[in-house]
Amino acid sequence: MFQWIQPNIILDSVLSVTPEFLRARGITSLLLDIDSTLKSYKAAKIPEATLCWLESLAESGIGVCLLSNGRKHRIQPIAESLKLPFIAPAMKPLPFGCFKAIKIHGFDARSTAIVGDQVFADILAGKFAKITTILVTPIKPEEENWYTRIKRPFEKWVLVRKAGEDR
Repeated sequence: MFQWIQPNIILDSVLSVTPEFLRARGITSLLLDIDSTLKSYKAAKIPEATLCWLESLAESGIGVCLLSNGRKHRIQPIAESLKLPFIAPAMKPLPFGCFKAIKIHGFDARSTAIVGDQVFADILAGKFAKITTILVTPIKPEEENWYTRIKRPFEKWVLVRKAGEDR
């Protein structure tokens, strides 16, 4: 019943999305959410461990584009500090930001995955774009805007319902 909204992969953190993990699944490029995925919503900087993870992706030849619903003036400084391309605002759950990132950067949609913390934004956008979806546990969800926090119980309900269907 909930297949259309279920992530392909669920992990605790982006740090679990190693180059080896991606290669084993034929994934060569990532569309990465920022807030609550790479950093907490209120943090000004990306944590050091995540910076090292991003560096390992680059060294392994994994293509990366940041894909955020945040406004350009807030996302651009983060992208520039990371020296990564970005699409903002991406208008997730609509798939157009995914399509744009894939086209502009020459990614192969069949080997691209979206990584994010929100079922009703990141995962739906990836499903609509027909790419692999990876859901990670949100970083400090208590810091998020009210309109994101209000969706969290519904996300848990969908994921719990899916777990029940798998039994």
